[in-house]
Amino acid sequence: MSADAIHSAEDARRLAKRRLPWMVFDYIDGSAGAETGAARNRAALDAMTLRPRILRDVSQRSLSATVFGKEAERPFGIAPMGMCNLSGPGADLMLAKLAAKYKVPHGVSTVASTPMEKIIEIAEGNAWFQLYFSGDGNGTFKLVERAKAAGYETLVLTVDVPEVGRRPRELRHGFKMPFKIGPWQFLDFALHPRWSISGLIHGKPQMANFLKEGYEFDRTESRAKANWDTLRRLRDMWPGNLVVKGVLDIEDGVALKDAGVDAIQVSSHGARQLESAPAPFEVLPNMRAALGPDFPIFFDSGLRSGEDALKALVAGADFVFFGRILQFAIAAAGRQGLDQLWKVLSDEMSIAMAQTGMTHLKIDRRNA
Repeated sequence: MSADAIHSAEDARRLAKRRLPWMVFDYIDGSAGAETGAARNRAALDAMTLRPRILRDVSQRSLSATVFGKEAERPFGIAPMGMCNLSGPGADLMLAKLAAKYKVPHGVSTVASTPMEKIIEIAEGNAWFQLYFSGDGNGTFKLVERAKAAGYETLVLTVDVPEVGRRPRELRHGFKMPFKIGPWQFLDFALHPRWSISGLIHGKPQMANFLKEGYEFDRTESRAKANWDTLRRLRDMWPGNLVVKGVLDIEDGVALKDAGVDAIQVSSHGARQLESAPAPFEVLPNMRAALGPDFPIFFDSGLRSGEDALKALVAGADFVFFGRILQFAIAAAGRQGLDQLWKVLSDEMSIAMAQTGMTHLKIDRRNA
């Protein structure tokens, strides 16, 4: 499959659907319940219009942004995604190389397929470690110490998964981590030989951060014990930037700011957890109003284009993250597919900036 066929995120998704086993595609693509949450957020993004401006010199435009005092060459980064190597062998490191090239943050999932130490090395330091609090927390805090030792400067505590949401599409396929191969899965893999043979050659993806610790991560283990005391403990032990991801309630956002976190991330986890959660894009401007013009707010969930990303920045985000569409690009055409989609996203944003009279992304929120 040629990367030249990717002209949009939807092209990458369409090509990925052909290549990936049904079980894997639906794991990456699916959302909670009947997926109305994902549709509601998409509708909110589609409903926002940008203001076209004319007769402004927009011949020189910059897509650079500043995040935690560091210059990034794009105002969008890579959201933390678990088991990325399901989309293609070496996907984690493809994403890390992209982060290094553009100096953007790569969110490294607790359940990454590659050890956190390797990813931050390949990303040349442009990596943030995403953390789940699981069980009694003993394993969680070991991971925090490892992240600190590996040189991570930003920790992203994900708080919107006290229990893993039900996603019927993946449940119908019997998706489990680690994999359990039955007759249906065997047929699924046999009908997608290119992916399956590649998997045999490179070995099945594993939750690599737990191999070193000597135990397997239980994806279904309750994360319901995390509370404000957990946050205080993390704040005390983590010297770097602390981001809390999965915030959709204004009261919670204000409380997090008061608790001393360095940023929040407005997110519905890609609509994968609570189907009836509010559309993150509708929450974003209200969160900005509540937290003031200077407090860092990041955004992910449902972004499908550079124009979507620009909308989120205009609506109140300081920085945004793309997720599953990057996996689709890898599944469609490997590293070339990822590079092509990243170029598409960049071009889409740059063109939208020109159409709206923008030459840079330093938005004055005090006069918004």
